[in-house]
Amino acid sequence: MTRVNDRIRAPKVRVVTSDGRQLGVMNTREAVSKAQSIGLDLVEIAEKANPPVCKIIDYGKYKYEQAKLKKQKPKTSTRMKEIKFRVRTGEHDYNIKLGRAENFLDDGHKCRFILQFRGRENAHRELGFDVLQKIIQDLKSMAQVDQPPRLNGRAVAMILSPLPKEQRRRKFQLYHGELIEEDDEDEDHEQEEDDVEYIHAEDQGDEAGHEESKQESQG
Repeated sequence: MTRVNDRIRAPKVRVVTSDGRQLGVMNTREAVSKAQSIGLDLVEIAEKANPPVCKIIDYGKYKYEQAKLKKQKPKTSTRMKEIKFRVRTGEHDYNIKLGRAENFLDDGHKCRFILQFRGRENAHRELGFDVLQKIIQDLKSMAQVDQPPRLNGRAVAMILSPLPKEQRRRKFQLYHGELIEEDDEDEDHEQEEDDVEYIHAEDQGDEAGHEESKQESQG
């Protein structure tokens, strides 16, 4: 609760004018009289200071401006956004993902970056760390490292938090259209490769059996 004029309890106060001019420490009654003599109010603005700081202003106008500022104060909540990568994420999809990351960071959200290893990629996990280090460098004008890259099972993850708004500089632009889920495509492609290898091995086995039967019939 803001104290005004005779409601101010401190015996002495430090007085400031509406334009910021310091009038020094004076008796509270004297300060109230000074304010009222020019048609203004003595308003306590720093109650915990020693002595409390009071300002000579129009209290009605002050109250209106404070209420206006309170309404204009943005209501934001920080959320954790998650972005997934693969060791083989292509340049186009990489740019789209970082464009999205910049959007999240610019809205004040933290970002968790996860890179999951599949199949033979588990034997070369250093490649995953390389990708996350590249992301750190590419987003250094937007974010700082909150949690460095860490290995967790078959994935490596890190968390970046946004830089102060005035320091942020975007590097990536988010392209129009939806991102193709390259993870699904890669998985299908890996399955196709495995099927081809399996079929090829069966064909070789059939050819060897046919050749063996031919030699036996000739014998």
